[in-house]
Amino acid sequence: MAEGIRLQKVLAAAGVGSRRACEELIAAGRVTVDGAVVTTQGLRVDPTRAVVTVDGGRISVNADLVHLVLNKPRGVVSTMSDEQGRPSVGDFVRQPGLFHVGRLDADSEGLLLLTNDGPLAHRLAHPSYEVSKTYLAEIASPVPRDLGKRLKAGVELTDGVATAGAFRVLGQAGGRAQVEVVLHEGRKHVVRRMLDAVDRPVSRLVRVAIGPVRLGVQRPGSLRPLTSKELGQLYELTGL
Repeated sequence: MAEGIRLQKVLAAAGVGSRRACEELIAAGRVTVDGAVVTTQGLRVDPTRAVVTVDGGRISVNADLVHLVLNKPRGVVSTMSDEQGRPSVGDFVRQPGLFHVGRLDADSEGLLLLTNDGPLAHRLAHPSYEVSKTYLAEIASPVPRDLGKRLKAGVELTDGVATAGAFRVLGQAGGRAQVEVVLHEGRKHVVRRMLDAVDRPVSRLVRVAIGPVRLGVQRPGSLRPLTSKELGQLYELTGL
């Protein structure tokens, strides 16, 4: 018996499209396996080892790998279980072997990636890959005109200078302002500490994006799988 699984079946299982649509992609020369273009049907691959791309974007074909997005509610700790009995990420997903990429403190909300894909998780968390993290923060208004300039120039913290990649004011009303802060690092409480340092403590903090993956209208406490496009973009960002 031939080893491996037919490529069109592997692609269909990865969510690329129907078996027929995947066959058409192969025939059109839009699929590569381990760097080589495949145009003939029936090639068998090992999904746990093969590197497969469609239109240049890598596709996760290993069914054992899990990539989930959780909209973490406020008050939930970023651990899979908690000895103190507090609500934890593990209360929302029971699948064993998953771990979170980056932390959100209990008082912060928003996007948390959960996966068992070790190489991807390592690179997303490593500062050398500079994967952006986007936050919405609620602070006191009025917002000083030079606040963005100061954050982008760098703020001195106890563990070194922290720098915002981007900053903008989204709105101001009733003595409160909503601002967007983009960082390329993930030090503990770094957004809160940066805004504290410039006299604008945060009353609410939501992470809305990691790289190309956005929270959108996903409800608090809900889970969804990464799309094949999102996962391919993360692989590309991290050189996998």
